[in-house]
Amino acid sequence: MRRAQGALEYLFMLAAVLILVTMAIRVVMDSVHNLNTAIANYTEEVRKQLLENL
Repeated sequence: MRRAQGALEYLFMLAAVLILVTMAIRVVMDSVHNLNTAIANYTEEVRKQLLENL
């Protein structure tokens, strides 16, 4: 009985770790997407300013 309980606890801990890793990856991916969008907007504005000043 104790052995089965230990295995079950191990599986729950593994599930919790996988959930945390998934959440961390999602946050990082969202941050990268937002950063790419901000950089694209910035470069577009710089390009517009350069074309206006030529």
